[in-house]
Amino acid sequence: MGGPEGRFHFAVDRGGTFTDVFAQCPGGHVRVLKLLSEDPANYVDAPTEGIRRILEQEGGVPLPRDRPLDTSRIASIRMGTTVATNALLERRGERVALLVTRGFRDLLHVGTQAREDLFDLAVPMPEVLYEEVLEVDERVVLYRGEPGAGTPVKGRTGDLLEVQQPVDLGGLRGKLEGLLSRGIRSLAVVLMHSYAWAQHEQQVGALAQELGFTHVSLSSEAMPMVRIVPRGHTACADAYLTPTIQRYVQGFRRGFQGQLKDVQVLFMRSDGGLAPMDSFSGSRAVLSGPAGGVVGYAATTYRVEGGQPVIGFDMGGTSTDVSRYAGEFEHVFEASTAGVTLQAPQLDINTVGPRLFFRSGLFVVGPESAGAHPGPACYRKGGPVTVTDANLVLGRLLPASFPCIFGPGEDQPLSPEASRKDLEAVATEVNSFLTNGPCPASPLSLEEVAMGFVRVANEAMCRPIRALTQVRLPSHVLACFGGAGGQHACAIARALGMDTVHIHRHSGLLSALGLALADVVHEAQEPCSLPYAPETFVQLDQRLSRLEEQCVDALRTQGFPRSQISTESFLHLRYQGTDCALMVSAHRHPATARSPRAGDFGAAFVERYMREFGFVIPERPVVVDDVRVRGTGRSGLRLEDVPRAQTGPPQEDKMTQCYFEGGYQETPVYLLGELGYGHKLQGPCLIIDSNSTILVEPGCQAEVTETGDIRISVGAEAPSTVGAQLDPIHLSIFSHRFMSIAEQMGRILQRTAISTNIKERLDFSCALFGPDGGLVSNAPHIPVHLGAMQETVQFQIQQLGADLHPGDVLLSNHPSAGGSHLPDLTVITPVFWPGQARPVFYVASRGHHADIGGITPGSMPPHSTTLQQEGAVFLSFKLVQGGVFQEEAVTEALRAPGKIPGCSGTRNLHDNLSDLRAQVAANQKGIQLVGELIGQYGLDVVQAYMGHIQANAELAVRDMLRAFGTSRQARGLPLEVSAEDHMDDGSPIRLRVQINLSQGSAVFDFSGTGPEVFGNLNAPRAITLSALIYSLRCLVGRDIPLNQGCLAPVRVVIPRGSILDPSPEAAVVGGNVLTSQRVVDVILGAFGACAASQVRRLGGHARACWGGGCPSTCPSVPQDVFCLHTPGGGGYGDPDDPAPQPQGSPQQPPAFPERGSVYEYRRAQEAV
Repeated sequence: MGGPEGRFHFAVDRGGTFTDVFAQCPGGHVRVLKLLSEDPANYVDAPTEGIRRILEQEGGVPLPRDRPLDTSRIASIRMGTTVATNALLERRGERVALLVTRGFRDLLHVGTQAREDLFDLAVPMPEVLYEEVLEVDERVVLYRGEPGAGTPVKGRTGDLLEVQQPVDLGGLRGKLEGLLSRGIRSLAVVLMHSYAWAQHEQQVGALAQELGFTHVSLSSEAMPMVRIVPRGHTACADAYLTPTIQRYVQGFRRGFQGQLKDVQVLFMRSDGGLAPMDSFSGSRAVLSGPAGGVVGYAATTYRVEGGQPVIGFDMGGTSTDVSRYAGEFEHVFEASTAGVTLQAPQLDINTVGPRLFFRSGLFVVGPESAGAHPGPACYRKGGPVTVTDANLVLGRLLPASFPCIFGPGEDQPLSPEASRKDLEAVATEVNSFLTNGPCPASPLSLEEVAMGFVRVANEAMCRPIRALTQVRLPSHVLACFGGAGGQHACAIARALGMDTVHIHRHSGLLSALGLALADVVHEAQEPCSLPYAPETFVQLDQRLSRLEEQCVDALRTQGFPRSQISTESFLHLRYQGTDCALMVSAHRHPATARSPRAGDFGAAFVERYMREFGFVIPERPVVVDDVRVRGTGRSGLRLEDVPRAQTGPPQEDKMTQCYFEGGYQETPVYLLGELGYGHKLQGPCLIIDSNSTILVEPGCQAEVTETGDIRISVGAEAPSTVGAQLDPIHLSIFSHRFMSIAEQMGRILQRTAISTNIKERLDFSCALFGPDGGLVSNAPHIPVHLGAMQETVQFQIQQLGADLHPGDVLLSNHPSAGGSHLPDLTVITPVFWPGQARPVFYVASRGHHADIGGITPGSMPPHSTTLQQEGAVFLSFKLVQGGVFQEEAVTEALRAPGKIPGCSGTRNLHDNLSDLRAQVAANQKGIQLVGELIGQYGLDVVQAYMGHIQANAELAVRDMLRAFGTSRQARGLPLEVSAEDHMDDGSPIRLRVQINLSQGSAVFDFSGTGPEVFGNLNAPRAITLSALIYSLRCLVGRDIPLNQGCLAPVRVVIPRGSILDPSPEAAVVGGNVLTSQRVVDVILGAFGACAASQVRRLGGHARACWGGGCPSTCPSVPQDVFCLHTPGGGGYGDPDDPAPQPQGSPQQPPAFPERGSVYEYRRAQEAV
């Protein structure tokens, strides 16, 4: 952060709760400041106010708030801001119109149909960012050489294209003028295949600017990558947010004399690089705030810890961000924020909210946030109770160490009284449940309740950290920062098995310091469609050289000499026929005779693929999707690490009372500024400065490093004293641990699978089961799997019994064995424990395989009439026996359908075997995690809490049934409800529900449902149970453990031989995806829970399935065969605002040799 001597250099992080200011003052000394991000009664803009205060403090002269600040002594200002994030979350951006290829007006509205909350009946469809849609008469398609095709043109990817229809600019002009007359000034232009052929978008953009539109975002410029939906969302976000950011920048500039004309002003982008304020765009600004923290610990902790991988833990008053750094920034190139998928490089940062709740016997932390305004209860602005309040009640925060910036007048200290008052209300609710609940227990003190919430919060924050890496966490250092990070450092590290915590001396405002340390970045990227092969290396080098020149020229125009500019080249590579591309750099792989001059990207890709997914596919060619160059202008502050002298033993400032497990302890308080290099402090103790508080827990030791930072050696946790008796705090902790097992299994499966269905469409589920096969936890992946997997596990227990041994893994998909339909292959592994003859748990993973044979590609035949036409069948098959994968036997079984007339064996054996191995690997991860849990708490305790978690879910369902019955009784209505619906062939699905009010139970009776059909709409019994457990969870209406306990209060009656319990050889492939959702319609209809209960709607969905060979003009798809099936959700509710059914996330591969011309909703007036 260089510049002229004798002037100020400011770095400002405008966070959700606080704005932090780091200033390098004339003479080189540092001044820091923290103030509330929002305090409209006292100032308009927090960054301007922070700069004003420091200038005032340094100059000793009052500076009025209503006058622009003198910039003669300001050399530079760097800022990270949440302006774009807030505008997106609150939908306060610019009015935007979308211009899209004709026929695709609803493309972005339909999107991927992914749902953030699978169980929300009032599905909050994310509002699109555009206000109006104009369809543009134009069309560009991939050239296929068909009769009558026009002359091919070569796109910038290298693909041959056909311009079927040029842009009708004459017809578009009048429509654009109409938009202007209605006050719309910002446009997003999203045309088909514009990533490869940008000319049409450029023509539209030129016309719009000629007519007077103030901002035009072209998708081909915002992010020139394949996949129109995320590219379109990115262009819309850019058009929606960039004018808002520009207005904020202009307002910020008006707070300074000369509007900062002679001051270097840079803004942090989502990718961790700085950009000039004039080029700071909306699509690159969403993570502007938290990105500074990642740069901060990457430049400090990683360096001083000798290159050991670092987990970043940034905890503020509003939320907690977690990330990872292992020598290079970890970027994602597609991520969703506030329902909008952005296709732009962003640092991989995950967020957890801090609000506290007690629900159905569980301590719940997040995901809700208190927000910057009003903030936690202790901020004296009427906010909700949060983790900050719990820490204050426990004595882990000292109000005297905080500035008096709270309350309406911005002049009061933190309020412990407000924290205690609000937490006492929660404690009353907790103790009412404990004394009157199903297992009466002694009431908890206020401190025990607060401590319980802190422990649950720690476990909740560990879950996203475990998701960051598959490398064992003990090999990492934990870097804690943010105002609250130091309070949880030791506990988080212990929970993750990490033994070192690093806390920077400026940890309370490390994000601001990160801005001061950051470099200016300029990137250039363009799409590509070339094989990574010797014959294309020259072209790749030429493209990279051209992009490098663009980056260098752009940085030179910002004043950087060539000596301060460095560049890094990337290729976006993937295996042919897969949809999982990795952006790889070759900076650690020098060029060879068999690589481009820019480096050996092939070796880098193989190494990264193995690290990420655990396998490679050496026989598959590699395809280049994009080329990218990142240019960096080195300009950050270089910290001078001057050792702090030790002046004798550490002197405590005072003693205070802090609450830990077991009660209050006398705890010394040290001032960070008074500590010197080499000082060692035994826990418990508090280390405070004006911007943060560090809690060193009992059994841990803190040491001051030569740079004045704090390194904590985390001691082993005291042996667990948790008993088998129900404790609501440990109930919540075990709920997180059980769910984390299922989630981590899912990540391993997604990571190691090869097929698009599992890796990209996420059509899989992973779960943990008890020794009786009852569901314990199921990550909410695919609703139709939720209850069916339990039936599968229980069938195998009955079938094999004692014939299960360590090293055995089972495979099943038969409908009569708890299967849903044949493509859903379930892999089950028993979990053994020393001293136990039978399995103590089971883990299972179910994944949809794109093809397992049958009469049609995709194994989803629309007209199948028998099960054998739908593919390979596994009733109870040992996939692994004695630790040996039975490849020959499973290959034979997958090819067996080819012996049936009219059928084929699997059409993609390689992917089947790879995905089965991935499922085995996911189960093995589950076994490892179960073993760690048992090792920590003991088998008796873990199984006891398995039962407690199931009982908790049972209680929630019983409460819901009682509430429903009581409501009907109060209105004089009977306790029996019913509903009926019909399949397209007229088959009825009838349901009567009889509520037992006193027991909170119900009988779900499907008697009268139609008989098994001579088709494939039959649904196995397990499907009905899945539909029921899903519906019950929806009706409960809040987050509860999803397990066997949900079904305990109900008895289900399904007539044998009906469409809901067909014969073993009946075709079922359509029942899984269509009948299952009609069953949900009927259940929700009986309870009057959604509009489908009054008005018949499509509760199912459309599903297209096709396959065949690939023409040679489609280089990104294997040249043999392909198969694809794609679901499109139906919905409930208002016909003009359909809420899609929860079928997961039907992401699509980037290129298949099919062409569509219309992708939009059918309006109500068009309905037949």
